[in-house]
Amino acid sequence: MNATAAELDDARLLATASELRVLVAKLRRRLADQASPGDFTPSQAAVLTRLLSEGPATLTTLAKAEAMRPQSMSAIISALQAGGVVEGRPDPADGRQTILALTDAARERVERARVIKNDWLFHSIRAKYTPAEQAELTRSVELLQRLLEP
Repeated sequence: MNATAAELDDARLLATASELRVLVAKLRRRLADQASPGDFTPSQAAVLTRLLSEGPATLTTLAKAEAMRPQSMSAIISALQAGGVVEGRPDPADGRQTILALTDAARERVERARVIKNDWLFHSIRAKYTPAEQAELTRSVELLQRLLEP
């Protein structure tokens, strides 16, 4: 392969990467709109998702995980606590710290939203793609998952 062909391949790959980034962002917004439009900001949703998947955490741990200042995380947590979706309890190992966790109502709400999103996506895929395209999409998801592997 000559340099020109390699450069064209790289240009196509760069364009694909850009299109994929935009597509993922649009899909994420569409899924968010399906379940509960306007319920949570993206930052609040990220914290709820993290607490659901990783379990209770301190404000400092959440701030680090979300790459933000503790003051910014504090504002997010305050709003979530006011909404009754996050509760705090003293850390038994260090009384100066507060362990934050989802309330039972929040877990149900997040799970309900997940079911709604999955249902919308399932029906959209079924309606818009042929069986062969569905199989191709399944394979594409497997390939995309490798992007997130270490």
